[in-house]
Amino acid sequence: MNIRIFGAALAAVLVAATLFAMPPAEARAWRDDLRFMASEMERTHKNLYHAVSREEFETMVAALDAKIPSMERHEVIVEMAKIVAAVGDGHTNIYPTRDRKIAFRTLPVAFTFFGDDLYIRAAHESQRSLVGARVLRIGDRGITDAYSAVKMMIGRENEQGARYWGQYLLGMPEVLHALRLTRTIDDVPLTVVTSGGQENVILHPFAAVQIMTGDTATLFNRRDRWIDVRDRSGRPDPLWLSHVGDVFHFEHVGNLLYVQVNTVGDTTDETLAHFAQRLHDEIASTKPEKVAIDLRLNRGGNGTLITPFIRAIIQSESIDRKNRLFAIIGPATFSAAQMFADALEKYTNVTFVGEPTGSKGNAYGDSRQIILPNSGMTVRAAAYYWQDWHPLDQRDAIVPQVLAPLTFDAYRSNIDPALAAIERVLSQSLVAESGT
Repeated sequence: MNIRIFGAALAAVLVAATLFAMPPAEARAWRDDLRFMASEMERTHKNLYHAVSREEFETMVAALDAKIPSMERHEVIVEMAKIVAAVGDGHTNIYPTRDRKIAFRTLPVAFTFFGDDLYIRAAHESQRSLVGARVLRIGDRGITDAYSAVKMMIGRENEQGARYWGQYLLGMPEVLHALRLTRTIDDVPLTVVTSGGQENVILHPFAAVQIMTGDTATLFNRRDRWIDVRDRSGRPDPLWLSHVGDVFHFEHVGNLLYVQVNTVGDTTDETLAHFAQRLHDEIASTKPEKVAIDLRLNRGGNGTLITPFIRAIIQSESIDRKNRLFAIIGPATFSAAQMFADALEKYTNVTFVGEPTGSKGNAYGDSRQIILPNSGMTVRAAAYYWQDWHPLDQRDAIVPQVLAPLTFDAYRSNIDPALAAIERVLSQSLVAESGT
């Protein structure tokens, strides 16, 4: 290479490095936070090295420590999240959706996976033409590659749990840039398929990430001045999306008693145990043909509160029978909701319907917060190991006997595939019992 050309190229690199280098004081603060995070995770986690070796963990920490002075803030956060996610459980994580200190932003669209395909399920009214579009590329990467990149940031027990969080992360410009899915933070190119055909659009950061609180999934909640694809169906919301603000409730739909438990917890007006007794009494007095317990939006809570509910079901002998008792589960079913499903599986004659859960029966749980001293960011580490299944049970989820995935066509039409599947099972059962 010509010496003069090489010198010019090297100078350009050095100028670029200087422009993007972190100020020394800020770099020291982040390196201190990183070391604090590593030591506190080892002290707090029940078994930090259950999926990653000590040597691998320390190597990742050392590599990031060396790179921090040449990185930008959002890049450091994403790399720290990847280190935490490598621990390998769903309760050990750094999530921008649960931490205001991270202060990442989102696009004016909401991505949702339906199967392997990513759709713009909802959008701010300024982007109404994109509602319902299927996303082919983010930046210059296909959806499979983009998802594989963000998955490295996600603490998880299985693929369902990763997909649940991945659809949020794919909508954060800082994440996309840090993972080199886009060239800048300010411009996010998308290739989408709309009713008019394939289009290329560029979106920009829109608002701060919405912070999630509580133990109920909020993915499908409506937002002011946003348009959801299901708004165009002309049909009312399906049952499972009609009471997203309730902790628990039940109602009769024909010969079905539909029971939704969105959080494993008590309300200010009623305990879960009292609700369970009310449910038992309702079954005894109305004698429904079938009961469906919906845990699709349940992200957990207090697993010690489950027992009275399971007892109430066992004591309802007319319902605790094959093809009479159903539980609807899905990717958001996690933590104490997984424990709820585990207990139903172990002690009742339940038939599971829907999609595999986002967790498993033998897993690390009960996050403890680690607050980093300089950034104020929160790192979560699992403090306990829960073993609801046999020690040799190698499943990574409860897989329904009756698969009823939520497809994009069903969602946008406000149709619930799970309840439709339960109706089919009951019809087939009644035919078999009658011998016709």
